[in-house]
Amino acid sequence: MTSKLGYAARMWYYFRVGYSTYLTFLLGYMSTLVTVYYLAIRNIPTLLDIFPRFVPFAVLATIIGGPLSIAIGYMHLKRSVIYSSEVEIGYEANPFIYKLAPGINKEVLGPLWMEMLVQVTRLLEAQGLLKDEDRSRIEPIERKIKILLEGGYVGTPRTTALRTSRTDA
Repeated sequence: MTSKLGYAARMWYYFRVGYSTYLTFLLGYMSTLVTVYYLAIRNIPTLLDIFPRFVPFAVLATIIGGPLSIAIGYMHLKRSVIYSSEVEIGYEANPFIYKLAPGINKEVLGPLWMEMLVQVTRLLEAQGLLKDEDRSRIEPIERKIKILLEGGYVGTPRTTALRTSRTDA
């Protein structure tokens, strides 16, 4: 990804997170309170007797709505299959499941895995313990580690965007 395109993609992501998580949440919350109060409560005399002003209604709605939202969020995350599906989709779409992530994985762990594989293979060969079946299992792993170290993809990503740009062993 070019640096300008990468920078623009990051800014777009930051915008979406900030807008959807914070701005629209606050605007949506206030809009809901105002709409419910001025369109529902003001037109029902019994409720207008209980909430003659907007502020007490907003405070009570927040006191009740806060814990209720926490309970619903807890159930969504801990008790439903919906969140598990969301995480699974995010996992499948994550390009670093099929390639080495930058940083310690790419700079240290990948080369370490390759070096350990090479050295263990040499030791087994020197001692005459490396069988053909062992070599046939080691060689594909070595090819995949090389692809990962070169920045390529291994495995079979289910996300079509990753399939077009991957190099597989």
